[in-house]
Amino acid sequence: MAPRAEITSARPEETEDAGERLGRTLGPGAVVALTGELGAGKTCFIQGLVRGLGVTGRATSPTFVLINQYPGRVPVYHVDAYRTESLTELMDLGLLELLGGGGVTVIEWADKLESLLPPEAIHVHIDGVGDQPRAITIRT
Repeated sequence: MAPRAEITSARPEETEDAGERLGRTLGPGAVVALTGELGAGKTCFIQGLVRGLGVTGRATSPTFVLINQYPGRVPVYHVDAYRTESLTELMDLGLLELLGGGGVTVIEWADKLESLLPPEAIHVHIDGVGDQPRAITIRT
């Protein structure tokens, strides 16, 4: 994981814009692994990312359903691993098939399934909560 981008975001709109810029560059098979504290802005980043992938609706966190799918220029699979208890639970949901499929898979709380992530996954970490500016690190 060599190339790295460091972005500072002072507002939720800037976090969304950073996600949208990344989303425009993604194609089939891409995996984006997001990490950061609760309230850091992972879902906000994803809202921009899916917009960059041509999704017209608004992304919402799939905390209770675990996976949302959005139609865009490629299918977008939004996974939230926050409430999952084990890797087996995620595998039972078909996560491995998503990771190798023709869509873009975006995973919140990706640190819970690090061992399942493909080596080419794009890692996005967001630091900061509350009114603090966000430090967004993107590693490819």
